[in-house]
Amino acid sequence: MTADTAYHGEMGRQFALHATNSAYNAHTDRPAMLELAGDVSSLRVLDLGCGAGHYAAELLRMGAGQVVGVEGSETLLRAAQERLEDKAVLHRHDLEEPLSFLADQSFDLAVMALVYHHIDARGQLLAELRRVLRPGGTLLVSTTHPTGDWNYFGGSYFASERVELPFGDGFALNHWRMTLEQFLQELLGAGFALEKLTEPRATQEARLVDIRRYDKTHQQPHFLAVKLRRP
Repeated sequence: MTADTAYHGEMGRQFALHATNSAYNAHTDRPAMLELAGDVSSLRVLDLGCGAGHYAAELLRMGAGQVVGVEGSETLLRAAQERLEDKAVLHRHDLEEPLSFLADQSFDLAVMALVYHHIDARGQLLAELRRVLRPGGTLLVSTTHPTGDWNYFGGSYFASERVELPFGDGFALNHWRMTLEQFLQELLGAGFALEKLTEPRATQEARLVDIRRYDKTHQQPHFLAVKLRRP
């Protein structure tokens, strides 16, 4: 993410804490994405927008051979380093820029969890992902649900615009809202093949964390997650 959209300073610290056990991040998006990942035994995994390292830690626990994390926020990268110690390779990098430090066809799996909708240069990023994934490799992407954004922000469902969502103590998350059509066309147009699409709902564990948000995810869509294949 850019310097403007990465979660720096106090916002980053609050997000790292929030993502550890929140109903939405820990008990809705993360379980869905890890289920889509399936068997990761011995795979080389790229975690783009790795945040505080929660996904990387789970992927390693599931048997991934190596995880390489990329994050634009120094605050979140420090949190990831504390969580992962020396178990993953971490890079600070602006995802608006090419992934020139990563070799061609060097990963089996790439994960972008709730990152894609923050990016302006999405076409460039998808082209880079196609480059660094081996043929037959897997790309997992989760994003805010287009219908959920429409319900929250109103206006035209077909709007493509940056919006802000209040977060934490006086902060705001800045991201693109887009239609389902736009989201899928960007991914398919970059040369990826869609294998599975899911609309995650909170797991039972979320009931103990936040029953209101648990109920909301079972009544209206919040996230969208897709599994794609690089031909």
